[in-house]
Amino acid sequence: MTENIPREVVIIADDIRSMRIRGAGRIARAGAEALKKAAQLYQGPSSDFRKYMERVASLIVSTRPTAVSLPNAVSYVMRALEAEGDLREMVEAVVRRADEFIESSLKAVRRIGVIGARRIMDGDVILTHCHSTAAVQVIVTAHRMGKKIRVFSTETRPKFQGRITYRALREAGVDVTQIPDSAVRSAMKMVDRVVVGADTVTSDGAVVNKVGTSQVALAAHEARVRVFVAAETYKFSPASAAGVPVIIEERDPSEIVSREWLEKHKGIRVYNPAFDVTPPEYIDAIVTEIGVIPPKAAIMVLKERFGELKPPDRLVLAARDHDEAGVYY
Repeated sequence: MTENIPREVVIIADDIRSMRIRGAGRIARAGAEALKKAAQLYQGPSSDFRKYMERVASLIVSTRPTAVSLPNAVSYVMRALEAEGDLREMVEAVVRRADEFIESSLKAVRRIGVIGARRIMDGDVILTHCHSTAAVQVIVTAHRMGKKIRVFSTETRPKFQGRITYRALREAGVDVTQIPDSAVRSAMKMVDRVVVGADTVTSDGAVVNKVGTSQVALAAHEARVRVFVAAETYKFSPASAAGVPVIIEERDPSEIVSREWLEKHKGIRVYNPAFDVTPPEYIDAIVTEIGVIPPKAAIMVLKERFGELKPPDRLVLAARDHDEAGVYY
């Protein structure tokens, strides 16, 4: 699939697949940047440019099957090729739309930070899971508003993304404590708000996020703690409204136990889902750049953002067919 695709673009794809680039927003922006680089580095005839860009788009989308932000970003940039033009015009159109997406994504995060921070009260204790730029922005913005808050941040095994969150909050001056994932229920009795991100929001308001999120939400529901999800609207899945299931990516067992251990203990099975699904009943509100909505209003956001909901294009479907796919939701 990588034949005749520039090395710089393949590196970005590999970084997304290997999780050196993490977080749905960062993944989406990296995908847009990869398409931009691919267009700028193209050296073939103008007649082959569209097919070349489609191959690049397929490569990028195939890297992570769950986060809908990635195919949504790719689809947004690739719409630059719907208009006719010479090679220079097509390249400029791709670059322009990639830059537009990246800038709008960053603006959305800043806007979510302000809107979400208003839901944080002075003196609140907050629990967050994994690493979400949007969720971190909410917490940091509340801190900068002068609200005295404390945060519990899970480690988020097996890749420990929660340590990224811990460092980001600590560097911003937030009072933050790292806890193991298994301590969530114990810590919840001290918590006032849960703030997490999302990789995908489905049309029925369910949230697909890092595995363990549903357990956090369940513990919060039991303790009557409100759960807020910070998510840009490009993380909402139009494909889900058309009945296309969301893949829950299953990753390599070596993220859980070493390959040497697996070799030594033949026949051992390891189930390593990267994401889980939190039902809308356990979510109090979704904080987006266009405002705070109840989960059940997700379908309205999709209609507003994407117009008439149609079957998804083949770039979105490509993520569903990724060879590392796990179970479906």
